Amino acid sequence: MFIQTESTPNPATLKFLPGQTVLEAGTADFPSAEAAEKSPLASRVFAVEGVTGVFFGNDFVTVTKQDAVNWDHIKPAILGAIMEHYQSGQAVMEGTDENAGHAAHDGPDSEIVNQIKDLLDTRVRPAVAQDGGDITFHGFDRGIVYLHMQGACAGCPSSTLTLKMGIENLLRHYIPEVIEVRPVAA
Repeated sequence: MFIQTESTPNPATLKFLPGQTVLEAGTADFPSAEAAEKSPLASRVFAVEGVTGVFFGNDFVTVTKQDAVNWDHIKPAILGAIMEHYQSGQAVMEGTDENAGHAAHDGPDSEIVNQIKDLLDTRVRPAVAQDGGDITFHGFDRGIVYLHMQGACAGCPSSTLTLKMGIENLLRHYIPEVIEVRPVAA
């Protein structure tokens, strides 16, 4: 098994590509070792000292490390944990607790929210997946769109620029009711 690695815009995060499907559908975010209990793969990666976050996409695993830890010191152990998992034959997730993405929203703004979700799914999410992350809809209130950033996007130095200059401009262009875009904490 050969696992490729790619850097992301977030220097504390690396993207690992095992060459096979990680999740059939959706994404899964593990911001702590406790949250990883439902995933044998995420638990193995969290066993590497210095790992602070694990995120799964369709064909990648994104790993975030502590700032004080050097990638050269933990990357081989992470590669070993991923390889060991796939050789074990265990499932990536126990149960079907994968996140399909967006928060539900009904009410008077449901048509606007559906347009926002559609633009996120077609224009934004594929691009941020390339960088090892995901951005999902969290809410819409009085012209403000609230988005949840996961994987490499969470804590990325360029995430504010991506939100304001990229996503906010895109949404405002297509949906005049959108005034602003803001991130939300997990």
